[in-house]
Amino acid sequence: MADDALGLAMLDRVRGCLRAPCVYRAGDDAGAAAGDAHVYENYLVPSERWSAAKREFVDSLRTPVLDVGCGAGQHALAVQERGEVVAFDVSPNAVRAARERGVEAAVVGDMFDPPVEAGRAGSSARGFETVLANGTQVGLAGSLDRLTDLLASFAGLASSSGEVVVDSYDPTRIDPERFFGYRSDPREGIARRSFRVEYGDLRGPTLDFVLVSPARLRAVAAEAGLDAHEVTVPNTESSYYRARLA
Repeated sequence: MADDALGLAMLDRVRGCLRAPCVYRAGDDAGAAAGDAHVYENYLVPSERWSAAKREFVDSLRTPVLDVGCGAGQHALAVQERGEVVAFDVSPNAVRAARERGVEAAVVGDMFDPPVEAGRAGSSARGFETVLANGTQVGLAGSLDRLTDLLASFAGLASSSGEVVVDSYDPTRIDPERFFGYRSDPREGIARRSFRVEYGDLRGPTLDFVLVSPARLRAVAAEAGLDAHEVTVPNTESSYYRARLA
């Protein structure tokens, strides 16, 4: 399916037969700027090749874990070595890739309509200890109101002692000239990012992300009944950050 270009690239790479370049392309024009999607680096690096910081982060996730937008399952694979994880992704091919790599509980599902019931997650009726949405996909909410609703829905899937872990790029630290797909926004602490994925002759839909600063995220999280108790910047030279919401 054309709109599953990235998922098919993941699956082909897992099977050792990546048949064409997989790229991100800014805008809808076929001649617009393109950048390598780095399918292996972003989705398929095995845990034994992770940095110490990434390994420490994944090891810190309390189980059971709900892996939202799991891609090819690199986080789920590591978590299931020590506990329960339920993984899902909107891409059927990404889910196939995750299963072929060994993820035991991977299903197709949309983060805006998760394939699990609030309060009845995993093997426990208490919910998940960690709801992980890694990969900046929460930005696909598109607006602050929808982001609030999305975080609230994640909170409903977590146990009373659980947390929601999300990530974004901080607009106050972005270099617009170097940030792929950047779109400005007049509001402080907010920007947008827009691109689509192409794999050979397949073109995915244009993805439009809202990017929020840590301060903006804290405010949105508070409206969703969550407290951003920890914000981490793994690389001080990057605008990327991760937040843990309780």
